[in-house]
Amino acid sequence: MSGFYIGNVEIKDNLVLGPMAGVTDLPFRILCKEQGADLLYTEMISAKGIFYNNKNTEQLWKIDDREHPIALQLFGSDPKLMADMAARIEERNFDILDINMGCPVPKVVNNGEGSALMKTPELAGKIIKAVSSAINKPLTVKFRKGFNDSDINAVEFAKTAEDNGAAAIAVHGRTREQYYGGDADWDIIRQVKEAVTIPVIASGDIFNAEDAVRCEKETGCDALMMARGARGNPWLFKQIKHYRETGELLPKPSVDEVLDMILRHGKMQVEFKGELMGMREMRKHVAWYTSGYHGSAAIRRKVNEVETYSDLERLCEDARKQFSL
Repeated sequence: MSGFYIGNVEIKDNLVLGPMAGVTDLPFRILCKEQGADLLYTEMISAKGIFYNNKNTEQLWKIDDREHPIALQLFGSDPKLMADMAARIEERNFDILDINMGCPVPKVVNNGEGSALMKTPELAGKIIKAVSSAINKPLTVKFRKGFNDSDINAVEFAKTAEDNGAAAIAVHGRTREQYYGGDADWDIIRQVKEAVTIPVIASGDIFNAEDAVRCEKETGCDALMMARGARGNPWLFKQIKHYRETGELLPKPSVDEVLDMILRHGKMQVEFKGELMGMREMRKHVAWYTSGYHGSAAIRRKVNEVETYSDLERLCEDARKQFSL
């Protein structure tokens, strides 16, 4: 066990569930927490959305008492607006505020937000300083290796974040141009770790327990952030901890374990988002949960017809009978 602090917030061990839009909602975060995630991140929330009282924002920042410690992730490109909104929401039920400076999605980047800020480190520094000065909770920043291969500036960017008040940073070892293609560059994370004194969270290509141990060793990072690797596999955190403690790899979850998790996840989605929206959300999750198991293609086809929780129960019962997933 290797816990650490972000500002005055203690993280008991060092496995982190990374923020993913449309994935890391409250039900999924709780499932990952139960399986051993030590720090959770919300989906990213727009500072403009808070300013304009966007009704969709309300669901994004609902936090359950079981989730602590948890970081709420904010994105935007205007230092004053970011600082004002951070101050406005500081009393909400989160422990750490994070600024997203790594999102590669065009509609975010084209607004000068997310990973676009890696092209304007001076502006990024102003945002970090304005926000860290406006709140008492610790501030973290998530960013990438660089915007593209001709502008790899993660080390300088990390120093800028530290100098302007960030209490920790998360570095994804890909450029914005790469999106999620190619391999994550863990060496750049090692360079960042050597350049700053605040905790560094490594992100990118941690899909299993062996990846996690290797990434820790190669980067010297303080913590590991799992995002895409946890989709359909909230057990990842437990698998990593078991491997670190014993040197043994846990077997893949059984058919029954996977189907039970799908039903539990579905029930939580219905409670949180209502049946119609909850079941639509579950379609992608079911595809992730069953990926790589025998018979999963048939389940993926059928799940697109699921409209109610009863439909999901029937799908899982049929799967139990027909497939050794």
